[in-house]
Amino acid sequence: MRLEGPVTAGQPQGTLLPTPNGSELSQAFGSPWPETPERSPCVAGVIPVVYYSILLGLGLPVNLLTTVALARLAARTRKASYYYLLALTASDIVTQVVIVFVGFLLQGAVLAREVPQAVVRTANILEFAANHASVWIAVLLTIDRYSALCHPLHHRATSSPGRTHRAIAFVLGAALLTGIPFYWWLDVWRDADPPSTMDEVLKWAHCLIVYFIPCGVFLVANLAIIYRLRRRGQSGLRPWVGKSTAILLGVTTLFALLWAPRIFVMLYHLYVAPVYRDWRVHLALDVANMVAMLNTAVNFGLYCFVSRTFRATVREVIHNAHLPCTLGSRPVGTAAEPVLKPPGLPKGTEL
Repeated sequence: MRLEGPVTAGQPQGTLLPTPNGSELSQAFGSPWPETPERSPCVAGVIPVVYYSILLGLGLPVNLLTTVALARLAARTRKASYYYLLALTASDIVTQVVIVFVGFLLQGAVLAREVPQAVVRTANILEFAANHASVWIAVLLTIDRYSALCHPLHHRATSSPGRTHRAIAFVLGAALLTGIPFYWWLDVWRDADPPSTMDEVLKWAHCLIVYFIPCGVFLVANLAIIYRLRRRGQSGLRPWVGKSTAILLGVTTLFALLWAPRIFVMLYHLYVAPVYRDWRVHLALDVANMVAMLNTAVNFGLYCFVSRTFRATVREVIHNAHLPCTLGSRPVGTAAEPVLKPPGLPKGTEL
């Protein structure tokens, strides 16, 4: 899911790139930090550059592999949960490309110079849109799992691939529209003045859209699901937890934990101390950004840990990708032995 705002590319050579966080959030409001005329140094050194390079180098191939595996599972089972997980992974890929590669590495570390303001602000729209799409697709998955467990008859009657595709398309369109106002999101790393009204509105809108409202939905739905499972156990029935439900609980919990530092530092910066004049807030924001961006690369490990079906499909994808290379390396005239097609998923199998 994502960090807000592009990196500031116009820093002196020798200072390390700040993470994208941008807004003119303020200092003022009786800030306890002493005001100094110097800009706060970035004390993290080259660590962010190394970190984001590793995150992109490992996370992007893993997410592409996840996409192929989920696409196969969705085509075989036509279950809504697979389509939502597939859309979630696609959003994570866009986030990694737009924010990690273009924002952090290309704009901040490679170019290391002033980028035209129109380009930076246009990139803001794509970054916020990708972030909003990722988190709200997770909201769709949460609502789907809640409906399947708490209202199973209604879920069976209303769930269909067409309805799922329309819901995903609606969220993607809404994410793009809600990203447009963030064209006016200003750069926090140059924040030497108190925030304007627009800065505060955009900052709070971002917090609400990507964290507080989704986490509220996650909390209510997950508590309802857990309560339903406990009641099944108390009534003598086996409180069976499907793989999709376990993945849902893992995805939403990881998101809430990894994004919490980001939101806290953002609001602290808005009302207490400026990044511009305090290196401690600067460092906290760098670390919070790195932790939040980790959310785009951890789902593959969660899926593999929870679902044996997903692990088997990943092995199948890797095997099928390796097979043409093996056959292509055979001498001319050597016949390849027939390869049995891996069996499909057993009926009723769930991720």
